[in-house]
Amino acid sequence: MGFESVKKIAEADFPTRWGHFRIMGFEGAPPEPPALNGTHPEGLVALVMGDIHTTPPLVRIHSQCLTGDVFGSLRCDCRLQLELALDMIGKAGAGILLYEQQEGRGIGLMAKLRAYELQDQGMDTVEANVELGFAADCREYEMPAETLKLLGVTAVRLITNNPEKVDALESAGIAVVERVSAEVAPQESFAGYLRTKHEKMGHILESLVGEE
Repeated sequence: MGFESVKKIAEADFPTRWGHFRIMGFEGAPPEPPALNGTHPEGLVALVMGDIHTTPPLVRIHSQCLTGDVFGSLRCDCRLQLELALDMIGKAGAGILLYEQQEGRGIGLMAKLRAYELQDQGMDTVEANVELGFAADCREYEMPAETLKLLGVTAVRLITNNPEKVDALESAGIAVVERVSAEVAPQESFAGYLRTKHEKMGHILESLVGEE
């Protein structure tokens, strides 16, 4: 499967508190239905800063999280990771943030809220997704890879704790020359969430290694 029809539909100036970006909108239609009960991303926003071609740029693939990114939820570390990545790119003076419409690891907003209910009853984030009939993680990364290719980027320094993102880009022909940690300071409100990502999903979190 791929997103061969990905195309840029808009580009504009985009000043932020982390620095000056160009904001670009991309759309693409996958050639087949979504797998594992997830929802296919149809659009992606790229924030691009500086020279992204001379050396492999910092890149963050960030999945949409309305509850964290917009409302500041402390059930997860999503907003903190988003701001960490933007801060890294701003300080480096160059990089790309790819913001993909994959709410709740690809299960959609309403299903994510149902998963929250189950978590309140004692399930962890993986158990809740499975209980609702989803895979633990329904996200796909073909569209970010195709977007990077459209931007002329074939090698990146990827800001992530998730080895699956590294593998997905490598499989799509994007070289990941460095994995840059996206680990944020742990907070009690999402300590269990991080532990589940580390233990059940293989996320690399140095703060939890000493607990093993």
